[in-house]
Amino acid sequence: MKLRILPLAASLMWAAQFLCAEPAPVAEVTKEAPPAQPATPAEKPAEAAKRAEETTKPADLPPPKPLGDPVKNGLAWLAKVQNSDGGWGQGGGWRTNLQTDGGGGGRVEGANVPDPSDLGNTAIALQAFLRAGIKLDTGEHSQAAAKAAAFVLTQLEADNDDSLFVTKVRDTQLQSKIGRYVDTFLAAQILSDLKGRFPNTTDEERRSKLLDKVVAKIQKHQAEDGAFAGNSGWAATLSQGICSRALNTAFAAGAKVDLAALEKDHLQNATGLDRATGAVAASGVGVGAGSGVGDAGVEIYRYASKLGGMTSFYQNNTGRRVELEKTAQAPASTPEQKEQAKDEISKIDKADADQKVLLKQVAERAGEKGFVAGFGNNGGEEFISYMNIGEALRSKGGDEWTKWDKSMTTTLQGAQNADGSWAGLHCITGRTFCTASALMVLMTDRAPAPVVVKNEAENTPAAK
Repeated sequence: MKLRILPLAASLMWAAQFLCAEPAPVAEVTKEAPPAQPATPAEKPAEAAKRAEETTKPADLPPPKPLGDPVKNGLAWLAKVQNSDGGWGQGGGWRTNLQTDGGGGGRVEGANVPDPSDLGNTAIALQAFLRAGIKLDTGEHSQAAAKAAAFVLTQLEADNDDSLFVTKVRDTQLQSKIGRYVDTFLAAQILSDLKGRFPNTTDEERRSKLLDKVVAKIQKHQAEDGAFAGNSGWAATLSQGICSRALNTAFAAGAKVDLAALEKDHLQNATGLDRATGAVAASGVGVGAGSGVGDAGVEIYRYASKLGGMTSFYQNNTGRRVELEKTAQAPASTPEQKEQAKDEISKIDKADADQKVLLKQVAERAGEKGFVAGFGNNGGEEFISYMNIGEALRSKGGDEWTKWDKSMTTTLQGAQNADGSWAGLHCITGRTFCTASALMVLMTDRAPAPVVVKNEAENTPAAK
């Protein structure tokens, strides 16, 4: 039996089209994992029990704020523009031109350019509805949410591609800017978020089966350094961060996620991390750039993505630690079992230390205008980064979270369009992703708080 956690100006626009150019795919470089730290000394049972109780207790946070007009108007806009098939397209903006010689290159835009529903935009739009407390069977916007959930299930059931793709739509801003496999990672996240939401067992069983299917794809294509060959993009670190959160959320939801996959994912998140200061080295543009997955040279992208993934892993490890400490202290455990438990606790200690030093660094920089500005003005990349930072700060609580939440609320409400939507001013400009991710930021205080519960699901232990 294991413990789990159940369940973030015209000139600039002109320049952005050149600065945001799509990079050519670069081969991944496999890195060796750093040596494990020595096992921690055994604690007395009473000490272990006390620390377990302290680490598994959710943050002492105030209740979520009521949904304000900006959130309500944003949700209403999403419901209004939802396609008849239940999905969402980009909501306007440029797309990659797949009709040019060589199968791609350049952009197309305009009223005559098709904007079909795609999994990535649909997944994050549905996430926003779920975070707002929208149900699939009753209440306001329930029909929109139910149609979106049905679209996700139907699209994923139709996927029989052995690659990491889960969609035949291959020309979106999301794929071009933050990684061509972003739809897959967002699909895994929404399938986890939908757990327990369906009003019937048939759809719940479909959801569970599909989550295992998507997770299997991700694990199959994950490299030893935790990255994914071919996941090219201007700032692929953002989709890597989405993948981190998705894998950890799927683990908490009881999906068939190997611990080895989570450890490799953490290895990628720890790439470039100065463990003394919490600073993270730049990676550059595109997959394999510099010392890790490309970040477009924008600090907040890499910091937020890595912090979001590490925080999800930290929450899962809180529950794992409790079980491991019981094994290490249990008189009935064999010497081999005790030693293995101590080794795993040592790994958790190191991963937890990584998360804490990075969180401290980000919390200190959260008030820097240059850091928060990202590329220089708002795009979908900024919104998703704000979500990752906000959820990590909220899990910690305190003044840093309060100040961040107030600042983000003011910033995003000021950027909202009169029709309730948000649009990006560079790179990811489509209104669906920008609106949904902005809503997720405004509802950060509604993100699931970690709660430890018993779970019977089995997961493959990390390879030795």
